[in-house]
Formats: sequence, C-alpha cells, structure tokens
Amino acid sequence: MILAAGRGERMRPLTDRMPKPLQEVRGKPLIVWQIEHLALAGFNRLVINHAWLGAQLEDFVGDGHEWGVSVTWSREGQPLGTAGGVLQALPLLDVDVFLLVSADIHTHYDYRAMARRLDIWSTGQEAQWLAHLVLIQDHRYPADFSLREGRVVPPAQGAGTYGNIGLYRRSFFDGTGLSSGPTSELGPLLRHAVDCGQVSGEWYEGSWTNVGRVEDLDRLNGKDTT
Repeated sequence: MILAAGRGERMRPLTDRMPKPLQEVRGKPLIVWQIEHLALAGFNRLVINHAWLGAQLEDFVGDGHEWGVSVTWSREGQPLGTAGGVLQALPLLDVDVFLLVSADIHTHYDYRAMARRLDIWSTGQEAQWLAHLVLIQDHRYPADFSLREGRVVPPAQGAGTYGNIGLYRRSFFDGTGLSSGPTSELGPLLRHAVDCGQVSGEWYEGSWTNVGRVEDLDRLNGKDTT
C-alpha cells in the first residue's frame, strides 16, 4: 500500500494546485519513483489511497499498467491519517502481510529485501513480530526509535526515525479500537507495539528524503536552498 492522501500543507502553494505525490524529482513524480522501485522488487499489486486532489493522482497513474502493476484506489472523502487510511483500505488488502510505504519519500532503498521478508512472514514464520520497520538516522528528523539485536525499542543512544517503509501484519491493525472514520495516525500504534516488544527493524544508510517542504524538493532537484 502507498499512502498518498496527505494535504502537503508545508509545501504550499505548490500543493494548492497539484498533490504532493505528483511533485517532480528530476523530471519524475515522487509516486512514480516509488511505483517503479516497487515493481522492480516484484510488488505488482498496489493499493493507493488519496484525498486531496486525488482525481489528479488517479488520472496520472490510472490502473498502473504503464509500470507493469495493478493499482486499486482507496478514495477518502477527507484525509483519514496514516492509520485511518490503512484501516479503510484493509478490505482491499486481501493478504495477511503487506508492505506500507509513503508516496512522498524519495529513496533508493531496495524493496527486494522487504519482498524476501514478506515471503517468510507469509508462511507464518517470525510470528512474534507484528511489524518490521526501516529506520534512518538523519539530524533533520526526530529520533523516535532505537534497535537492539533486531528489535525496535524506545529511543536511546544512536536513535533514529521511522523511514515510512514498513512491513505489517494485518493483525497489527486488528483490535486497535480505531475505525476508518475519524483521523488516526500510525505513530501511537507503533509506539505501543514497540513498548510491547512486537516490532523488528533494520537500519538503512542510503539515500532517503522525506519530502515535506519545498526546500526538500529543491535539494533533490539540485537547486540552491541557501
């Protein structure tokens, strides 16, 4: 699933006219970078949610055939948040384990690693984990979590942040008490699961940018942001 429903407030006025996932990095929309990398790793069935200017996303991506994937759309009348969006889309995610990524990150992370882990988890192995997170260390982002022998733990020395790339069991969202109606975010659910020792993780040290500001987009496009 690709999360693409955010309003992109910090990137206005660019996002007043075009949704953030369609903003271009080196001549290619952010969401296309993600679709291409996912397709290369064998993820050929995608669910994408949208809200703000979502018709533009649907018109551009369509059913995904241009990239060799099949896209199903989860349409939100208003943004439901990172957890609420997944909850609404669960009926479209007819699997027990799925990859969840954000449309507005630009990265060269190799999704084949997640594909291999998904295959293992789908057989019922490593059942002690409800989620597996990719963590990055960058002073521009908050230090939310640490790793200890492959387990994600509360932040300690050498902490990093969730890189908006994660493998989730469907059961992660079961029994949360949330509904797809009100806005709900993934962060509190993750912190609870981490406190319960149910989340594994890995560090990623390669190229990764959370495109949240115009300056981030300019930097990726080689523009002077000083």
